[in-house]
Amino acid sequence: MPATTNLVHSYRHLLRAGLRAVQFSKPSRYIIRDVLRKEFRDPRGVFEAEKARRTVWFLNAAAQSRGLEHKILKNLCRVHWERKQVEHAVPWRMKVIKMTDDKARKWTLTKRPADSIKGTEFEHYDRTIAMLNDSMGLCLR
Repeated sequence: MPATTNLVHSYRHLLRAGLRAVQFSKPSRYIIRDVLRKEFRDPRGVFEAEKARRTVWFLNAAAQSRGLEHKILKNLCRVHWERKQVEHAVPWRMKVIKMTDDKARKWTLTKRPADSIKGTEFEHYDRTIAMLNDSMGLCLR
């Protein structure tokens, strides 16, 4: 178990570097804050100081130039934002209202058929990020 001060310092370094990398833009800064909070509050999480240090280097490189690191970070933020929107969205088929009986004037929502792909949309993406983390020694999410 690392010392509490090491955790706090790593959290602050990652947050500062992440905010600089996204230039404090509104949707991205909240995504970076939320992801860091989630990861640092996870009781099953394992803190690795070397990975955190390399991730800070990666974020600093993303802040310095609009190269590959910046594009990767931009896409990470975009996918996290899209996932958050999908979780709170109501499927369009659920928005369609159908009248069942003219006399009773009862309205029901149409039921959406079971979707076999639901929940597996981001498997390939998650595996790609995991391989990137393993090959570069990073802790991106």
